[in-house]
Amino acid sequence: MTGLIDTHVHLDFFDTPAAVVMRARQHGVAQFVIPGVAPAAWPALIAIAEAEPDVWIAPGVHPQAAGQWTRQAEALLQDILAHPQTVAIGEVGLDKQVNCPLDQQEQVCRQMIALAREHHLPLLLHVRRATDRLLTLLREAGRGELTGIIHAFSGSLETAEQFIDLGFSLGIGGVLTYPEATRLPDVVRQVPADRLVLESDAPDMTPHPHRGRPNHPAYLPLIAESLARIRCWSLEQTIQITTDNATNLFRLT
Repeated sequence: MTGLIDTHVHLDFFDTPAAVVMRARQHGVAQFVIPGVAPAAWPALIAIAEAEPDVWIAPGVHPQAAGQWTRQAEALLQDILAHPQTVAIGEVGLDKQVNCPLDQQEQVCRQMIALAREHHLPLLLHVRRATDRLLTLLREAGRGELTGIIHAFSGSLETAEQFIDLGFSLGIGGVLTYPEATRLPDVVRQVPADRLVLESDAPDMTPHPHRGRPNHPAYLPLIAESLARIRCWSLEQTIQITTDNATNLFRLT
């Protein structure tokens, strides 16, 4: 059976990434994509990816770190985007709830979009309280010019359809497992199957029944099981579909 792909896991946030990867592999997670959040974090991404097979990186600048984007950081990112383990640019986007001016975030986000087009790489997009503005920036880039994942998607069906129309997939995480969740299951039930990928966002967004404790990519099967129930798929189908979607998006071998 094909293994799961965790399309968004902060392995660099753990003290012992190798042990975290080993535990996740024992639970059926075969590949991992680590998003970057700030220039200072990028070397750690490379070190983990070079030490572990089937670990990929997505260096980028999180909205919170937009103030750290400099010419030196841009030059470094250009170099890292040529690394053979780089499969995307992330985690980038807009967030009205972080301590960074939105206009500065927008400036950096535009540059991340331009780099994605230049290098033909997908984007891992973070958005909070700024969905309309992010959609505008993506539309300015041109429909069909970009691909990627809307990280930790939890919006409406209308919002999902707008991102999908622009070429993006939905990153489905721990929220899907919450007993009180209603909107996300309804969205997941209706969107095209080829636009669904799985993510742990570990060590954050811990799925039920482990909420209140640090998240681990080893919990990704819980999200797959929830998706299987909602879509009336077998677990094997769910793993195959979401793995194929991620493999195609990131052009993994």
